[in-house]
Amino acid sequence: MIPRYSRPEMVKIWEPETRFRIWFEIEAHATDALAELGVVPKEAAKAIWEKGAFEVDRIDAIEAEVKHDVIAFLTNVAEHVGEPARFMHQGMTSSDVLDTCLAVQLARASDILIADLDKLLDVIKRRAFEHKMTPTIGRSHGIHAEPVTFGLKLAQAYAEFARNRERLIAARKDVATCAISGAVGTFANIDPRVEAHVAEKMGLTVEPVSTQVIPRDRHAMFFATLGVIASSVERLATEVRHLQRTEVLEAEEYFSPGQKGSSAMPHKRNPVLTENLTGLARLVRGYVTPALENVALWHERDISHSSVERMIGPDATVTLDFALARLTGVIDKLLVYPARMQKNLDRMGGLVHSQRVLLALTQAGISREDAYRIVQRNAMKVWESDGALSLLDLLKADPQVTAAISEKELEEKFDLDYHLKHVDTIFARVFG
Repeated sequence: MIPRYSRPEMVKIWEPETRFRIWFEIEAHATDALAELGVVPKEAAKAIWEKGAFEVDRIDAIEAEVKHDVIAFLTNVAEHVGEPARFMHQGMTSSDVLDTCLAVQLARASDILIADLDKLLDVIKRRAFEHKMTPTIGRSHGIHAEPVTFGLKLAQAYAEFARNRERLIAARKDVATCAISGAVGTFANIDPRVEAHVAEKMGLTVEPVSTQVIPRDRHAMFFATLGVIASSVERLATEVRHLQRTEVLEAEEYFSPGQKGSSAMPHKRNPVLTENLTGLARLVRGYVTPALENVALWHERDISHSSVERMIGPDATVTLDFALARLTGVIDKLLVYPARMQKNLDRMGGLVHSQRVLLALTQAGISREDAYRIVQRNAMKVWESDGALSLLDLLKADPQVTAAISEKELEEKFDLDYHLKHVDTIFARVFG
């Protein structure tokens, strides 16, 4: 997590001040519940809220001596609260605080990421409808296939990110659990009602059964979901990068006044934002494997997960937040060139209509194998001419073709609109 690829709202979730504030709220709410149960004096619980305070620098100084962050925190709070502080942390273990805090942080981070996705979806939808019927070439294996529309490309992205939104909502629900269950999860020294109270106050649900920690399969699924979203970011970014290649140039990133593309070559307009997004996606995916490896802790808990989560929690959420915002800006300002799309469609002499001719010949009584051979024989001539020859003209001159279908019927097979007749249906499926 570095400032270059960070946004303030998400960064704030992971700042020490925020983390210790959440710790304090967990401890204070737990003490409130204990007071209601008659385990600690109500006056003590009230004093903790009224006098409770902490200083990050002081906590760091204490931790340097005691080598334990939660103890350092409790010691610092006790310096402010005084004698009633002895009633804090009754029957709790450090992981009750740490895991519940992490759940709060990941839930808050999820809310920001969901809002990011909403903004991205709005932009993709607007651009998709803008280019709903803008014809362009569809490519498989990077080679011209059949016509699509640029709006359909964006509709695909919209549907993918809509699925990602649902995945993230589910992952948020799964990871937002609270454990206030003591040293090995048995509630030996604390009432389960304390956990329920803290969960309600912190906007979480209770963990049904914990060890000393919340099971890490929840966190693994959360970070895996972030990895999937990052892959979707890269997929759309890669599409833009390919479309901006000089030989294609059907779309490109906005190039602002005064922007420079190369220190050596003044003519350059590079897809630097989408290349950056590709790199950021690699980072987010890289955090998935450590999260998966955190699942298999020893017995009721070891600490091997801790160092991992202290890094991947902030890094993955901050990086993905930045990436989603950047991608939104790229699509919002994306320069689209319909004329170039049409030029590329026309470049290969009508090869994109080969399947329609193949089907017409089979329907006219020619075997599929023979029909394929006839069309391919003519198509290869177009390939060899680099598009200078016309597939339609070659087919018109082929006696095996003209013996099967009329010239008028043959010409109808080269109608671009035929390929786009179900665009409305697809859009209705995607956008409702």
